[in-house]
Amino acid sequence: MPLSSAGLLPAAPRRLLAALLAVPLVWLSPAAQATSPGDDLPLEEIQTFAEVFERIKRVYVEDVDDRTLLRNAMRGMLSELDPHSAYLDRDEFQSLRESTQGEFGGIGIEVGLQDGQLTIITPIDDTPAARAGLQSRDQILRIDDTPTDRLSLQEAVTLMRGEPGSELSLTIQRRGEESPRTVTLTREIIRTESVRSEMLETGYGYLRVSQFQSRTADQLGTAIARMERDGPLNGLVLDLRNNPGGVLQAAVAVADAFLDDGLIVYTEGRLPDAEMRFSAGRDTVAPEVPLVVLINGGSASAAEIVAGALQDQHRAVVMGTESFGKGSVQQIMPLGNGEGLKLTTALYYTPSGRSIQAQGIEPDVEVVRGRVEVTESGRQLREADLEGHLRSQDDPRERHEMSERLREDYQLSEALNLLKALNVVSQRRR
Repeated sequence: MPLSSAGLLPAAPRRLLAALLAVPLVWLSPAAQATSPGDDLPLEEIQTFAEVFERIKRVYVEDVDDRTLLRNAMRGMLSELDPHSAYLDRDEFQSLRESTQGEFGGIGIEVGLQDGQLTIITPIDDTPAARAGLQSRDQILRIDDTPTDRLSLQEAVTLMRGEPGSELSLTIQRRGEESPRTVTLTREIIRTESVRSEMLETGYGYLRVSQFQSRTADQLGTAIARMERDGPLNGLVLDLRNNPGGVLQAAVAVADAFLDDGLIVYTEGRLPDAEMRFSAGRDTVAPEVPLVVLINGGSASAAEIVAGALQDQHRAVVMGTESFGKGSVQQIMPLGNGEGLKLTTALYYTPSGRSIQAQGIEPDVEVVRGRVEVTESGRQLREADLEGHLRSQDDPRERHEMSERLREDYQLSEALNLLKALNVVSQRRR
């Protein structure tokens, strides 16, 4: 129903309009309103909102209750701000809390919206998604029988989570492939151990950080101490590929573990409490050990903070491909009724003042994904090829398994080669 010549609305929208107009008066004192003319409520737009509300209630093909309409209005309000701000109902808020605590029922992927399409940012290590071969930048066209083109990010995440043991089908479109593929996964309890470590060769360690949780820095320190028990470290590879990020403070602590001075990251926002600066302390877990950081298009947010800090402070060589480019900070705000708000409140910057938002971290050495192929033709006969040759004291099984790992991971192989070169140069300078 349009506005009358007297500018009045029907009774129900008038009540809604009155409620909307009353809310900010509780928050803002008269003095604050007088000094902040930009905070005046746009009366005409609120009247239009109330009119749209009334017409949906009266004319829409199906009956929609007021609660649903208002919740959808809040979702729309936040979804139009940026891809990471969202209104969270009770289930979504609880789901988010579970994921930050490191345990939830799902398939183990981080997703986002890219050009309006639900897209995998990264699969989490050792989860159904990772074991099924899902990759960063795969587009999700359908979740079971539900097309994703009309789903919000939170709605899609809610659909993909569920009871462990239940099945979920995803229709995936991969770049370079003409036809979509359908993958059926079984949900599991996703427990995210964030740090994994092993020795690549004697003296050269490998640290894989899959995401940043509250205990990540402690786990990283423990892993390095364990590797050092086998002898001094000549180099470390810090693998942040397909790391979707996580807790800001955890990223700061990991960068701090390798730095003994200087700025790590700072944030800037509209409000004073959104502006923070984090600097390194003097204690480090691996002082002067050569370090290579691996990144790719699935390295996002907190992973980019670490890579950017170590790069700007000249503590590590960053290798791989350009990172994802998520340089914004989200705060989780409980609303008091079991629901919540995830709101972007600041952007973060590397020590040199670079904004990562929509830019990403460029590696010092670009190495694309691939595998090492060893050809047999032309290879000379070696002692190890002779039947019955004497074996070295090293465990041959361990060496074979590691050589297979490096053969399947070209970027990791090149990182190890670079560490060896850095170590040679360092020794010659002494």
